[in-house]
Amino acid sequence: MKSVTVSIDVPQAPEQVYDFLDVMAHHERFTDHYLTDWRYSGPGRGVGSCATVTAALGGTKTDVTIEVVEADAPRRIVERNVSAAGGRLAHGVYTIEPLRSGGSRVSFTYAWVRAPLADRLLAPVVRATMQRANRAVMRRLAAELVRHVSAAGS
Repeated sequence: MKSVTVSIDVPQAPEQVYDFLDVMAHHERFTDHYLTDWRYSGPGRGVGSCATVTAALGGTKTDVTIEVVEADAPRRIVERNVSAAGGRLAHGVYTIEPLRSGGSRVSFTYAWVRAPLADRLLAPVVRATMQRANRAVMRRLAAELVRHVSAAGS
């Protein structure tokens, strides 16, 4: 299946964005519209940080284990996502690029490595659903970054 990428420009510097995204518990704040029941394991940040969540998309619910498998501060975080009893394997990649005008462009790419037959048969619908959900994630991330950076500056 083709990957899905969404992006947003934010006023925060790449280091600030990375610092926020590097903490697994922060992801709950901007994804809880479709990822719920967060259970954490491993370190709180960086490679090895992990969460198991319940994903509710397209009328279905499934548990997903999300683990950070690569981190390159302040530019990139790679997560491995396993769900559908191991039948679905994907990578979520956050890329943070500085903007010439200041701030950052944050991109998230969801790429399937292995997908159940139903996902493959309904690939256009699955991709559209993921794209819509992740666009909302980016808007919510931008709002959370404002709150986080304001609170850190207080």
